Amino acid sequence: MRDANLHKVLIVDDERDMLNMLAKVLVKKCGCSVVTAASAEEALECIHADPPDVVLTDIKMPGMDGLEFSRKITAIDTAITVILMTGYGTIEMAVQALKDGAYDFIEKPFDNERIIHTVSRAIERTRLLRENVQLHHRLSNNEHLHGFIGRSRRLLQTVELLGRIARSNVTVLIRGESGTGKEVAAKALHALSDRADRPMITVNCPALPEHILESELFGYRKGAFTGADRDKTGLFVEAEGSTIFLDEIADIPVGVQTKLLRVLQEKEVQPLGQNKTFSVNVRVVASTNQNLEEKIRRGEFREDLFYRLNVMTVIMPDLASMVADIPLLAQHFLEHYSREHGRENLEFTTDALQYLMQRQWQGNVRELQNVINRAVLLCRESSIAINDLRDDQGVSDFQENAQSQECGFSFLGGQQPYREAKNALLHQFNASYLADALNTANGNVTVAARSCGMERQAFQRLLRRYHIESRSFR
Repeated sequence: MRDANLHKVLIVDDERDMLNMLAKVLVKKCGCSVVTAASAEEALECIHADPPDVVLTDIKMPGMDGLEFSRKITAIDTAITVILMTGYGTIEMAVQALKDGAYDFIEKPFDNERIIHTVSRAIERTRLLRENVQLHHRLSNNEHLHGFIGRSRRLLQTVELLGRIARSNVTVLIRGESGTGKEVAAKALHALSDRADRPMITVNCPALPEHILESELFGYRKGAFTGADRDKTGLFVEAEGSTIFLDEIADIPVGVQTKLLRVLQEKEVQPLGQNKTFSVNVRVVASTNQNLEEKIRRGEFREDLFYRLNVMTVIMPDLASMVADIPLLAQHFLEHYSREHGRENLEFTTDALQYLMQRQWQGNVRELQNVINRAVLLCRESSIAINDLRDDQGVSDFQENAQSQECGFSFLGGQQPYREAKNALLHQFNASYLADALNTANGNVTVAARSCGMERQAFQRLLRRYHIESRSFR
C-alpha cells in the first residue's frame, strides 16, 4: 500500500523499457509514487482502483490510443492531470489533446529535466485543484467562524480570543492593518456577547467633521447651536444595553477625545447645551490601523484615553501570515461576486490560484476581495486567469502621465469636440492633483485632504471616482 502523503504518477506505455526508465527518473527526482501500465485499458483499471494525481501516457498504443484514453480520464476525474508523450508525426494529435483538456505534451526523445519539471508542475496543479474542491465543499457547508473565513493558526487564535472576551464588558481595542477585518471582529464580539439581542451601533470616525461627530456621539438639546431646532439623542444613548463600535478611533479630534474619556471613566454622557448627565450601559469597542503610541508622542492622541481603550487588545493578523487561507477566501469571494454579477460557473485556473498565494497584499483581505470582484466582472473566459487578476493600470498611469508632460496634463486641441476635450482635461487634472496631494502626504488621506482644504470624506469620494488607492503612495 502506497504512502498517502506521496503523490502518485501513473505511466502508460506499451514499451517496457520506456516504463522502467521513466519510473526510475520520477521516483528519484520527483519523490513520488509511480505505477506503470502497458495499455490504456490496464491503466483505466488502476485509475478506478486508486486514482493517481498525474497520468503520463504515450499517444500511439495498441488498442485504445492516448487521445481517447485522455478523454476517459477527464470523464472520471477532472482533477487528474494528463501529460502526453508524443513522437514524430503525432504533434498535431497532441495539440488537439490539449484543446480537449490535456495539460501538456512532451516530445520524444526525452529531456529528463523537462520531464521532471513538467511532472512536478502537474502534481502541484492536481493538488491545488483538489484543495479547491475541498474548499468549495467547506464553503457550501457554511463553515464560517463568526464571519471569518479561514483555518490558519493565526486566525483561529484570534477567533478563540474573541470568544473568550466576548461575554465580558471590558473595553476592547482592535488593532491591525487596513483590510484585516477589524469591523468583522467587532461584529463577532457583539454577536457572541450577552448584548447580541440589541443592534450594534457603528461610528465611522474619520467620515464625520469634529462638530458633527461630537453631536452624533453625545446628542444635543434644542438651541444648543445654530440649526439645532430640536433635541437629538446621541449614539451612546441609542446604544444603551448594546455595543458601540468606534471605527478608526485614531482620527477623533482631541476635543472629542476629552468627552469620550468621560464616558469611559464615568459611564455617563452630557448632551451639548445641557448641564445634566445621563448614565449609560454601553460596551465600547474601538479599532485603529494607526500607531497610537506615536500619535501620543506627537500630542495628537490623549494618553489617558489610550489606556482606557486598551483594556483588552486584539491584533488582527495580516494576509501575509494567513497565506494558506487565500484559496478559501478567494473561492468565497468568487462565489459571492459570481452571483452578484450573474457570472455563474466561473472558476480559477491553477496558475491564478498560485499567483494569488504568491502576490503581496498590502490591502490584505479587502484588496483580495476587490481584485476578485474586478476579475469576475471583467474576465472574458469561463476561467479566471492571471491576467484577469493583475492591476497594471490606475494610479501609476496618472503619475507617469504627469511626469511626461511639462505642465502635468495635455489635450488634443482642435482634434476633439470641445466638450469631450474639456472633460478629458478636467479628468486628467483632477487625477494628477489628487495623486500629487497623496504623494506629498506619503499616502495619508487625512493629511492630503487637509492640505487641499477638503473634508476627508469628500477627498475619499474623489479617490474612488478616479480609482486612486492611497496605499500606492505609502
